[in-house]
Amino acid sequence: MVGFVTVQICVSRFRDPAALAVGLRDLRRAGLTPRGLLFVALDPRGEIHLATPEDPEQVASVRVGEKLSLVPPWAGLFYHFDAIHRLPGDAVLWNGDLRLGESAVAAEVAGVIADWLKGSSAKNVFLGCASHTPGSWWGRPGAVEPLHVDGFVDCVVTASGVLARKISDAHLHYLPFAALATAGRPAAGWCEVFRSELGAILLVERRVMGYRLVLTCEHGLLEIEVRHLPDLVIETARVLMRPGFGVVGRVDGGAFAVTTGTVESWGLTNLSPAMLVGSPTQSLAELPKSLRAAAPR
Repeated sequence: MVGFVTVQICVSRFRDPAALAVGLRDLRRAGLTPRGLLFVALDPRGEIHLATPEDPEQVASVRVGEKLSLVPPWAGLFYHFDAIHRLPGDAVLWNGDLRLGESAVAAEVAGVIADWLKGSSAKNVFLGCASHTPGSWWGRPGAVEPLHVDGFVDCVVTASGVLARKISDAHLHYLPFAALATAGRPAAGWCEVFRSELGAILLVERRVMGYRLVLTCEHGLLEIEVRHLPDLVIETARVLMRPGFGVVGRVDGGAFAVTTGTVESWGLTNLSPAMLVGSPTQSLAELPKSLRAAAPR
């Protein structure tokens, strides 16, 4: 199975984080949940743009993997968030466009959305796929640290800590929450927990599913099991593929969300919206077969 999801999208615009907080409160009253938050982006003026389903029934039905196949509803220069995570304590972690670091309001926007997530007892929100140079940040009131300055990007939060790839590196790195609590900041405490034998890691699947995570590497895809972090990370599947394909996520119990892009030293650029490939019974090893079956003849 290969496909894309059709969602009629409604766009909301807010002039600043305070207006965003009010708008999110009103949208929650209208039925919006984190599942229905499709895209979040800033424009160069610092205004905030949200994309949500126009049909209220789709708010509850759209899934993370399906979000990744959507096309952003706006054209022009926008700086997208990829994911926002609430961490233990009052800290927030977010991934997105490196240019978010140029905005004076990005950290505040991430904080507003993290506070909004609490109202749904949600720890994170995953957003649609947009092409950009990756950046990752950790923040709490009064402090923001860009993790990408030390090379850490594509951060994924687990039950016990944070996983991240390092730019131009074949290793997956891990920061336990315990180490973060001790240090009080994420600059120290990272350790290597896995080494790719398929070259540098270019992209990390956005969330762990059933203790599994897919790594997109220079020469193919690796699926790993992270149940026993940090002591043991096991490779569970390996697929040799030509460069340019990447797995950004998957539908719960269903297809992989596969994107295409251009390989650069820091990762994949020119990413396309993901296409959903496979079925609930297919494994990562069967992904190339599904892609070949879907190729134009």
